[in-house]
Amino acid sequence: MKIRVLLADDHAVVRYGLRALLELSGMQVVGEAGDGREALRLAEEYQPEVAILDVAMPGLNGIDATAVLRERCPRTRIVILSMHSDAEHVHRAFAAGASGYLLKGSASDEIVAAARAVLHGRRYLSRELAHIDRARAERSDEPGPLDSLSVRERQVLQLVVEGHSSAGIAALVNLSPKSVDTYRSRLMKKLRVSDVPGLVKFAIQHGLTPAE
Repeated sequence: MKIRVLLADDHAVVRYGLRALLELSGMQVVGEAGDGREALRLAEEYQPEVAILDVAMPGLNGIDATAVLRERCPRTRIVILSMHSDAEHVHRAFAAGASGYLLKGSASDEIVAAARAVLHGRRYLSRELAHIDRARAERSDEPGPLDSLSVRERQVLQLVVEGHSSAGIAALVNLSPKSVDTYRSRLMKKLRVSDVPGLVKFAIQHGLTPAE
């Protein structure tokens, strides 16, 4: 039987290219999503064997979506696509439950190998990341700044920097506007950031939201 794959990337042209590669290899792309929340909905609907998620997606980034997807669809194996080649991002992806991590520049020739590897229970790390010690990336003793934030705080952070109002965020994450304001104040204090532009810079640097 064909391996059933879900693709999630906010760029349609990237999804088109990945779909072509996967289908030429004999896999079946059962769904495509442009943001993290849509990826979760489609994953629950189609229950794919493999989900390939971009890190920087609107609404819900790929790493936080990975953590939720692993709870809702435990049989789905996840490969993260990222522009970030540092150990912090690799560690966060594996800690969230991903089985593979690919750099976007290398995805074209490794995506099929990664999908097959994770389906058979193996970890896959992009060849271009050979400089990163695998054990250190998977189990880091050095917490990054995002580790100080709860999952809910990271969700609020991403939605704030995307320009949503407190009322809009409240509707998306099922909180009251007052609770959203509390989360925002708390995360700004933890990150030692005093304004929204500072939050935007932080979110882009750490792959929580697209740069464009």
